Amino acid sequence: MDAIVEAALRKWPNVPHCHGWLALDARGNWFMRDERTQAAGDFPQVRGSRIEHDKLLGFICRNYTRDERGAAFFQNGPQRVYVDLEAAPWVWRLQARAGHVEVHSHCGQPAQVQACWLDERGRLFLACEPGFGLGIVHTLDMEAAAQAVESGLWQPQELPLDALLTRYGVVLRPRPGPG
Repeated sequence: MDAIVEAALRKWPNVPHCHGWLALDARGNWFMRDERTQAAGDFPQVRGSRIEHDKLLGFICRNYTRDERGAAFFQNGPQRVYVDLEAAPWVWRLQARAGHVEVHSHCGQPAQVQACWLDERGRLFLACEPGFGLGIVHTLDMEAAAQAVESGLWQPQELPLDALLTRYGVVLRPRPGPG
């Protein structure tokens, strides 16, 4: 977490959380969803404005995490901005190397694959450590994923998305609630 964010949290510890204003699609794109966009429909059917500013994207990624319920959020100064997810809190980017596949999150952090899953729609998910949990493989990286499966590095198991989300404690649509 950025030092400026930690300082803001100390200065203003009781700022209300924000819900519905930020979203992450299954390709690692961030979307801002203003009141008009939210009123037009739920994410991902109504996406909002794609965030393309590099420094803002970097700030979001550096301050992106999950709470104790499994809800993803971006700590924006003293305010938690909860993230609506299309598929998972992480989008994995893959690069095939001689004998192995490198895995990085959509935010650029390296990750180690612990488990490989296929949901009922045939989408490939990886559970990664340290500290990540569940993420979906970017569609452009399926060739590298296929190489990992064919070489025996990964052995996908089938599990419906709802069961995957429960298993890894992922909340796709965080909303205010008790606690």
